[in-house]
Amino acid sequence: MTDKLRVLLVGNGGREHAIAWKLSQSPRIEHIYVVPGNGGTASSSKTTNVSSIKQEDFPALVQFAKEKNINLLVPGPEAPLVAGIVDYFEKHGDKSVRFFGPSEAAARMEGSKTFSKDFMKRNNIPTAAYENFGDYEKAKAYLDSISHNVVIKASGLAAGKGVIIPQTKEEAHAALKDIMLDREFGTAGDEVVIEEFLEGDELSILTFSDGSTIKSLPPAQDHKRIGDGDTGPNTGGMGTYAPTRIAPPEVIDAVHKDILQPTVDGMKKEGYTFKGVLFTGLMMTKQGPKVLEYNVRFGDPETQSLLALMESDLAEVMVACAEGRLSEVDVKVGDRSAATVVVAAGGYPGNYAKGTVMTLDQVPGDVVLFHAGTSLTDGTLKTAGGRVIASTATAATLEEAVTKAYQGVDCIHFDGMQYRKDIAGRALRK
Repeated sequence: MTDKLRVLLVGNGGREHAIAWKLSQSPRIEHIYVVPGNGGTASSSKTTNVSSIKQEDFPALVQFAKEKNINLLVPGPEAPLVAGIVDYFEKHGDKSVRFFGPSEAAARMEGSKTFSKDFMKRNNIPTAAYENFGDYEKAKAYLDSISHNVVIKASGLAAGKGVIIPQTKEEAHAALKDIMLDREFGTAGDEVVIEEFLEGDELSILTFSDGSTIKSLPPAQDHKRIGDGDTGPNTGGMGTYAPTRIAPPEVIDAVHKDILQPTVDGMKKEGYTFKGVLFTGLMMTKQGPKVLEYNVRFGDPETQSLLALMESDLAEVMVACAEGRLSEVDVKVGDRSAATVVVAAGGYPGNYAKGTVMTLDQVPGDVVLFHAGTSLTDGTLKTAGGRVIASTATAATLEEAVTKAYQGVDCIHFDGMQYRKDIAGRALRK
């Protein structure tokens, strides 16, 4: 089946620009409509931004999909997936539409940390010891009863920022109060997960799934904090590199056998088959790999690095996942390295200016600029978000990829821009 694909891609971040960029390379793609898109997706001949529709307005999206004969829906961010966009399209949309993304039931793996932790316990997936709380006083008493370091997580969606790693008991109590009483993350903090703090190196694995078969991209490492040397507050991610040097191939094989396949099998067994891409955050501990969290979509900025490395046709892979025949297609990745450096607005992740005029120079070969918080109005490019744009480079070695990615950053100009100078620094030192 090689019909031409008309894609509805939902989202406006760097991840969505990277997905649109990779899909555009497929001969099967006729056109990609991006709701609402950004300055990067606005400047490609195969993509059209649709800023008149809100990404949470499912009836308007279904109507638009019918008008444009859309036959592949790709929701980028977590919010529409957790809100049930796939179920809505299945019920109200055209029967010819295929979905690259999980149902509302399967999206609970990201939408509720309490749900996913209980799933791991039921399915013997290795993870940190934890307790769930919906009652502030009980959570407070539990904190007082333990001596080990903890991580406190708002259970609901908090745009990647709802995870606090307190250094002291006082900080832990302050974080608990911020989340549960002062509602720092709104209703996302109605429930919290308090889990043991795991020591080790973190890595992320993105895995394509059709509900039974799984095929992964190489492991990537994100840099969550705003400042060099992993200092300052957490962000949505300030840069990545792939493949990581943390885990040898035999460890990654074990992760597939003991964690990723049992996860997808467990979801199928429990009645919410997972189709799409599963993002698994892992900590490499002395006791072996343990799951930190699941996301039910491409990570950002991991996607920028990983799709730059991917040699297979992304459209073919997405359709195979949607149609339950992932075993029939290859997910090939070249023997290269990739690095991505995110450039943010001044003040991010706190208050930051929007609408700052930007200019971009011609980037060197093997470098791509993926737009995130940008807008293109009457030919003028402006900042429109906290994480503004990212420079992604691929090369034969990680050292070269990092050097090239920073050469790409030198081609970006706007007032107040900030970025980390040490992406992949730990890996290069080792």
